[in-house]
Amino acid sequence: MTPERAVELIRQQIQFGSGYNRHAVRLILGELQRTHGQPAVDQLIRDLDLQQAFGLNPGTDFSRVGR
Repeated sequence: MTPERAVELIRQQIQFGSGYNRHAVRLILGELQRTHGQPAVDQLIRDLDLQQAFGLNPGTDFSRVGR
């Protein structure tokens, strides 16, 4: 998954903002982390303010989510 595609998908999830959407975002971040590493995930969390939207913090390991 490209970072651009991850941003697109996560923006859709932010619009809904429920617990199910939080889990979907965690799955997307896990996929991104496995392909592009922790720095890409941390940057996305900051750029999209996922800490405010879903309580997701930079430095969190999402690589095992969904596995």
